[in-house]
Amino acid sequence: MVDQELDQYWKTVFNTIRDGIMIVNVEGIIVSVNQAFQTMTGYDRDELIGKPCRTIGCDVCNKQRVASKNGFRCDLFESGEIRLRRCLLNTKAGGMLHALQNASLLKDRNGMVIGAVGTYTDISELTQKDSQLEAFRKELQAGEHFHGIIGATPVMRQVFDLIENAALSDAPVIIYGESGVGKELAAQAIHDIGERRKGPFVKVNCASLTDSLLESELFGHVKGAYTGAIRDRIGRFEKASGGDIFLDEIGDLPMTTQVKLLRVLEEKVIERVGSSSPVPVDVRIISATNWDLTRLVDQGKFRKDLFFRINVIPIHLPPLRERIADVPLLAEAFFRKIRLKSGKPIQGIDNQTMATLMNYSWPGNVRELKSAFEYAFVVCHDSFIQPHHLPPAIVGAASDASPALSGGIRSFNLREIEKQELIEALERTGYNQSKAAELLGVSRVTIYNRMKRYGVVPKRSLELIE
Repeated sequence: MVDQELDQYWKTVFNTIRDGIMIVNVEGIIVSVNQAFQTMTGYDRDELIGKPCRTIGCDVCNKQRVASKNGFRCDLFESGEIRLRRCLLNTKAGGMLHALQNASLLKDRNGMVIGAVGTYTDISELTQKDSQLEAFRKELQAGEHFHGIIGATPVMRQVFDLIENAALSDAPVIIYGESGVGKELAAQAIHDIGERRKGPFVKVNCASLTDSLLESELFGHVKGAYTGAIRDRIGRFEKASGGDIFLDEIGDLPMTTQVKLLRVLEEKVIERVGSSSPVPVDVRIISATNWDLTRLVDQGKFRKDLFFRINVIPIHLPPLRERIADVPLLAEAFFRKIRLKSGKPIQGIDNQTMATLMNYSWPGNVRELKSAFEYAFVVCHDSFIQPHHLPPAIVGAASDASPALSGGIRSFNLREIEKQELIEALERTGYNQSKAAELLGVSRVTIYNRMKRYGVVPKRSLELIE
């Protein structure tokens, strides 16, 4: 009676364990599985008992079966245990299940091996998250990545240096550049690495609001200031206090607002619309424009005194056509990001497509390139993005470009350029990986990984070989 109760007790424990359990004899024949293992694999207990363990097809076990007197058996019987090993199991439905395996030998009272027990934890969800994280990691490592801005050309490295230097200062910064070059990303980077990074980062597009609404948006208003002002409201400057305010398209500010902005810069105070009481604010102004402000000053459309106040640290972002060598880096980054988001099984970018992208002048800059890939992912049903998957305007304009230029681009190899840059940086720094990393604006780990990827041997190793 006691033995029966104990047997029932262990069966209950066996079947309530959340991990899958499989027990085999010394010949690898399945003698028992618990309920969790049945749920994981889709097999019923009766379909597994008496069958060889290879029925569930653990990919690692199949690769590591070792010779024995009776044919082949799992290396568990040689090593004695398995700890935290990832494997793939066959399911009854024909799928593959990612599992974490632990296993040990079973012995009788005399120490003779009579079988083995393995536990299997379903890590399918974890594996999927790992894949997503790896995809994001590769995205962030595509080319040179500086706080969301991608670029490896000398002109962009100079921009990155300027951004870092500007972030160390509390002086006003103005970012010049055409639409779509990434002015907001540059402003965000200045905030993220600056002394005010723990404070708010408030963005205002000066061209998107009417003159009357803009002042209220920037400086706030008091109750009754105008029809509809039913309560006091603080403006963006007060919200940004302690941090940075980003005034995009500052060249579109009306003259009346320019006067008030000048007072903020000179006196560090604002007045809400409908009030004459000064309110102190502690903000650093980062502005941006696609206008030539000096021309607007000459035309009387922008105050000269305000221009000198905001133009303390100017940063010029180049149009994409002036850093065309960055197109492959940007293209790969957008490709990975959009593929991850869309879930489409597109493998890559056709070489001729890359040549087309390199042969286009990109009047819409980086924003247009991103839009081109969003379009391509909608229309592409092939393994690779081909030229006809790009927006027609891009294909047509690129085909009209110089044949000589097009021919040169077709031989463009991003990996070769990256390898050459790596070797040059190492040679210039005497193979000092830390200094080479600093020269290229990447981490030492990235230098190490690239040396491994491209088979670049450290100088010290070469000396040992010689």
